[in-house]
Amino acid sequence: MRAVTFQGTGKMQVDNVPDPKILNPRDSIVQITSSCICGSDLHLYDGYIPTVEHGDIMGHEFMGVIVETGSAVKNLQVGDRVIVPFTIACGQCYYCKNEQYSLCDNSNPNAAAAEAMYGYSAAGLFGFSHLFGGYAGGQAEYARVPFSDVGCFKIPDELTDDQTVFLTDIYPTGYMAAENCNIKPGDTVAVWGCGPVGQFAIRSAYLLGAERVVAVDRYPERMEMARQGNAVTLNYEEVDVIEELKEMTGGRGPDSVIDAVGMEAHGTGLGYLYDKVTQATMMQTDRPTALRQVIQACRKGGTVSIPGVYGGIIDKIPMGAAFNKGLTLKMGQTHVQRLLPQLLQYIQNGDIDPSFVITHQVPLERAPEMYKTFRDKEDGCIKVVLKPNMA
Repeated sequence: MRAVTFQGTGKMQVDNVPDPKILNPRDSIVQITSSCICGSDLHLYDGYIPTVEHGDIMGHEFMGVIVETGSAVKNLQVGDRVIVPFTIACGQCYYCKNEQYSLCDNSNPNAAAAEAMYGYSAAGLFGFSHLFGGYAGGQAEYARVPFSDVGCFKIPDELTDDQTVFLTDIYPTGYMAAENCNIKPGDTVAVWGCGPVGQFAIRSAYLLGAERVVAVDRYPERMEMARQGNAVTLNYEEVDVIEELKEMTGGRGPDSVIDAVGMEAHGTGLGYLYDKVTQATMMQTDRPTALRQVIQACRKGGTVSIPGVYGGIIDKIPMGAAFNKGLTLKMGQTHVQRLLPQLLQYIQNGDIDPSFVITHQVPLERAPEMYKTFRDKEDGCIKVVLKPNMA
């Protein structure tokens, strides 16, 4: 089959690789109809996630049709149309039973490596380095889905791929980011980053009852998409974001803030220059420019929600501000399986059509060039959908 493979920092290519096979009775094989390039994939592309190897198959946002099931899979049949959560969960451990699926104890075969780096291992992830299991990803024609009785979610035929493929990651991730804010009627929520996750966080905050959402970015097409979602936008290159947010909230600050940027944040001033230098020299692994701002901007007693991915060690975090303002910090990979029924209902009810975020649909063969286009934010690129069967 054809698949997008990692060939070193800044280089992807489409290769012919062996077809996946059933390895465990709970496996299924999915023929992929839609896959995506995620902002998290760019962290691998840019070389910031360790243990990615040459030839690894990329991608963790994909959906398709079941073409084979293992002998223990009783809730799926050949021909079922499914989306596949990016977090791999066994469904039976302590964390899965408590619906904390991204913390699954049993789905990362390389748990020892993750424990050495983080203290404990979280769940395995599709196409996201050997630290998280070394699983082949979904930017391919086919994929093996472990624990598929938990990891495949059936989609009604009347809904299109474009409406549902983002249920695999970015829609639940944006929604959980807003959910973590504990939004109350009348709240103001500020979102840093108007990429795909930020866009879903904006719309989810309104679905959960926010009165006003303020979005922070610098790219015109992303800020325009945010405004289409009813957000007020601030260009961080043109204004002092923290002062503007104080002005907009009577000096109090936003009730909750969302860092939808993560480890490759951009910014202005000495703080950003410090982050660039220390990351380049490996004095810190991530650039926490946005994280510093959200902590400083949030009102006293507010919530800092962090869906943006961080991979290692960061520096100069204003913990004194977080402590003395009594902030609540919530973060982590998304518990996709828990959220799917509610989010699917929103789509079926017409409350949201997730396809709004798509700017590019291309054949699988164009994935290498689209990684660069997406990373460099060229051609108005916000979200890329790959179609393995597109001519």
